[in-house]
Amino acid sequence: MKIYVSNKDFIKNVEDISIFLKAEITFDIPKNKSYLFYDKDGLSYIKDASFPRERLHVDFLKGKLAWRIKRSQHEGNLKKALGKPKRTLSIFDATAGLLSDSMIFLSLGHKVVALEQSKIIYSLVNDALDRAGNKISYLKNLTFINEDSIAFYKKNYENFDVIYLDPMYPIIKKNTKKTGNIEHIKKILEYEELKKEDSEIIEEFLKCKFKKIILKRPLKSKKTYSNINYQVKGKTTKFDIYL
Repeated sequence: MKIYVSNKDFIKNVEDISIFLKAEITFDIPKNKSYLFYDKDGLSYIKDASFPRERLHVDFLKGKLAWRIKRSQHEGNLKKALGKPKRTLSIFDATAGLLSDSMIFLSLGHKVVALEQSKIIYSLVNDALDRAGNKISYLKNLTFINEDSIAFYKKNYENFDVIYLDPMYPIIKKNTKKTGNIEHIKKILEYEELKKEDSEIIEEFLKCKFKKIILKRPLKSKKTYSNINYQVKGKTTKFDIYL
């Protein structure tokens, strides 16, 4: 993996990322299929050099995610899944991804420890967090870690009120239009050879000691796991609750 830097003035911004990912910094556009790109907007991932405008870029200050965060009080189903806590919850986001739901939890006043196994996705999100800086006050309640979530949880399970699972990498059928972030994420996971199945992750957490698990899944998902307590259903997703 290479990091293409559009301007030499940005070199200091990517030095730590380069070391973390063991990635080469270059000022020439890479010819290989995928690469990381750093410009005035921050870090992005390009899955195909032939289509450089199609990129994965995380931004908590503008765009769709920022709009959703600002409307966090309208996240009715997610709030129902959490219940009506009388105190601040300590939430363990075991499949952090782009932190979209964790940011909602934070905006609702809760504390979140979020783990992401992919070093590339972690770097993209961490760059977005750095850019957000002190512009989002509740980020002080976020701990973001690049580590295996099962191993971390087993050592720290007593600290958490809720485990949140959002296996956000569904298998895309051949006749389904491939759009958005999912294809980029799928490409990254293939590159990093992170092949643990969603069902395996879910089953491992269900075997752990826990107070509450919230499992987010597509509404049409047919697979269910034993001992489900109740569900919260939306238009396209559902939350399976385990107590």
